[in-house]
Amino acid sequence: MKITNNFKSITKTFIAVLALSMALVACKKDDPQPQQISGLKVINAFADTLSLDFVIDQTIINTNPFKYNVKSAYLNLYPGTRTIGIAKRKANKFLASQSFPLVQGKGYSFFVLDTLSTNTKKFLLIEDDLSAPATDKAKVRFINLSKDAPALNLGIQGKDTDLFTNKAFYEYTAFSAVDPGESVTFNIKENTTVKATLPNVKIEKGKTYTIYAKGLKDATIDSLKFRGDIYTH
Repeated sequence: MKITNNFKSITKTFIAVLALSMALVACKKDDPQPQQISGLKVINAFADTLSLDFVIDQTIINTNPFKYNVKSAYLNLYPGTRTIGIAKRKANKFLASQSFPLVQGKGYSFFVLDTLSTNTKKFLLIEDDLSAPATDKAKVRFINLSKDAPALNLGIQGKDTDLFTNKAFYEYTAFSAVDPGESVTFNIKENTTVKATLPNVKIEKGKTYTIYAKGLKDATIDSLKFRGDIYTH
């Protein structure tokens, strides 16, 4: 299907994937002026088989279908209020959209959670703390993005005390320092019962991670079932 004027494919209004610390420089070579940017990491946590387009300010960002579990690197945008939403693949019409303020020099994680008009929790935008972890430590946070799950805990196998406790759907923690390790197993729990496991994760000192619960407890399609996931900032 040909893209209409409703949405555009990627243009210069959207900055390509760059390191968050980089700046855009004005065209005048004799007077370069660095311009701050905002970083947006995009995660499709909508447990569905739909093929979607991810849209910012009427611009389609993705080339391939934006399906469940797709994650981007940090995408660099001009700061300010941006209209962010999703559409059915090449349908050129928002299924859901919302305006979000992005602050210069800040990094954010943006989660797509639903398309239904009856669900007000369609998106979640969280500012990312990209400061360096403490010496010889890593940083981890936890988010519950499984809409039919109860409140959840996150623990490390072999540790007596959970890292985080009692996080309901749409709730998230601040980052917490953890020890690095070559093979760390994280357990997502309902009270003391393990419901999902992320085994043998390499946690490196100096790095920052987000772990989240996703999927549906009652899903009949295996790929949509409840489990955990992790990404590095």
